[in-house]
Amino acid sequence: MSESCSHDCSSCSSNCSERRAEQTDFREKPHELSRIKRVVGVVSGKGGVGKSITTSMLAVLMNRMGYKVGILDADVTGPSIPKVFGCRQTPGASELGLFPVKSKTGISVMSVSLLLQNETDPVVWRGPIIAGTVKQFWTDVIWGDLDYLFVDMPPGTGDVPLTVFQSLPVDGIVIVTSPQELVETIVEKAVKMADMMNIPVLALVENMSYFECPDCGGKHRIFGESRIGEAAQRHSVSVTAQVPMDPKLAAACDKGLIELFEGNWLDPVAQALANIHTDGKEAE
Repeated sequence: MSESCSHDCSSCSSNCSERRAEQTDFREKPHELSRIKRVVGVVSGKGGVGKSITTSMLAVLMNRMGYKVGILDADVTGPSIPKVFGCRQTPGASELGLFPVKSKTGISVMSVSLLLQNETDPVVWRGPIIAGTVKQFWTDVIWGDLDYLFVDMPPGTGDVPLTVFQSLPVDGIVIVTSPQELVETIVEKAVKMADMMNIPVLALVENMSYFECPDCGGKHRIFGESRIGEAAQRHSVSVTAQVPMDPKLAAACDKGLIELFEGNWLDPVAQALANIHTDGKEAE
């Protein structure tokens, strides 16, 4: 390193011993009319574990606590958030951008299914186009004032999760699992990706954890004994929750009435989200 070194390695061609790796910031700014305080991703290592239901219930709980909440449905090829909330209207638009659809209780929702002519039309797009669409839901949608924006991500560790982690100022993620032995692999993958991107794991949620008999009140572990405690301890995650197999909850989702659900299963996670410390800063 020479005496005239400016410490700006990006503009220097010298290959000295103290050269530092360039750190590129891929984060995108939200729409200029959006003021979003906290961004929370909801992820899973595999599909079919109830990630979208968990996202929806957390959004409803935070809304009930008095926060302004939105959901960005990043599961472009398998969107289900509008169905769960009973949202069928087309998003509004102006020369400034797109406006999210409001649910019955005022939760802002944006999903590709709201832009399709028929909600059953398949989205047959390649990965880069899907990732670009998710990024546009952040940059081109006028979210307005939000305390929390939940990002419902597709399963796995592909293009979309990588795009979200790199492009959005994610405050933390909630990992959704199921009781099978595969839970160890599910959690491991999600935690490792979060670690790679320097994003904290806020909570672990085990869905379909048990079935509570309406007659005797006994809890039946249909998919085996819970392993979430072991997984949480192994990965130093302090907040966990178990959601049962509840026919009423399933019926509420099918009817677009998730905002009417009753249950305190996710209260510890909602409280943990309320405690996220951001110094009052908005996403930039």
